[in-house]
Amino acid sequence: MAVYVLRRLGQAILILVLISFTTFFLLYVVPADPAQMMAGRGTNSAATIASIREQLGLDQPFLVQYGRYLQNLLHGDLGRSYLQKAEVTELIASRLPATLVLMAGAIFFEIAIGLTMGLLAAVWRGTKVDQALMVASFVFVSTPQFLMGILLLYVFAVHLDWLPMGGYGSLAQLILPALTLGILGAGWYSRVMRSSMLDVLRQDFIRTAKAKGLAPAIVVLVHALPNAILPIIALIGADVGYFLSQTVVVESVFGWPGIGQLTWQAIQRVDIPIIMGVTLVTACLVVLGNLVADLIAPLIDPRIKLR
Repeated sequence: MAVYVLRRLGQAILILVLISFTTFFLLYVVPADPAQMMAGRGTNSAATIASIREQLGLDQPFLVQYGRYLQNLLHGDLGRSYLQKAEVTELIASRLPATLVLMAGAIFFEIAIGLTMGLLAAVWRGTKVDQALMVASFVFVSTPQFLMGILLLYVFAVHLDWLPMGGYGSLAQLILPALTLGILGAGWYSRVMRSSMLDVLRQDFIRTAKAKGLAPAIVVLVHALPNAILPIIALIGADVGYFLSQTVVVESVFGWPGIGQLTWQAIQRVDIPIIMGVTLVTACLVVLGNLVADLIAPLIDPRIKLR
């Protein structure tokens, strides 16, 4: 286990370096000029813009800029925001907890809804229940998140007045944005769960359990479910990156103060340190999510060996 974790951490470091290089290069060649943004759209003074570029080190060659960034990164310094005049580490640290709470809520909803739908569809395969659930999963997957968020707001916040329209800090305020973010994943999970469950239900050990006279609920929940859920665990690890990329839309709709809003503002203003910082933090969370998923799988199925 220790050797496996160390090997994965070594691979993670290489991946993070490649991601940082690629992102830094793309931001280097982008036509927008951060110095122009800092000077203001109405500023046409070439001397002012050149002075800002010199102060930020943007007049240096690409490799010099990237080398300086890596050197600072090794000391835990993600840089300083060009426009907000604050440390990127502090900005991300102040927004990241809200995004992690939102992501945890979304994972809960996609697992609870997706697994339930997939399980019921597999048990009642070929019936109207199965057809209705698969149609619902198609709707979940196909509906854009901003539209789903607006629909949920209208139904539960405006029409029924059960939940608040936005805000941050309470469980009630978390439900709608987390449901919006997780419902697309629930559609995918239900399809994967249905397929996996059908494969497991055909196995010999399931027929043996039925022959012993075990109750159908015991056969499905105790014997079939732990084996069918393994593909879902792998998907959860990959979903970390998906959720972090989709929070921009959901946080904008519900006014959620996470890194999604911070990232969108940074992109609009070409605030390179924030964009780089959020990208690296997101990459770290994706790598960590996949590592945790790989470590959990053997606990559910001892036949899986970490290599």
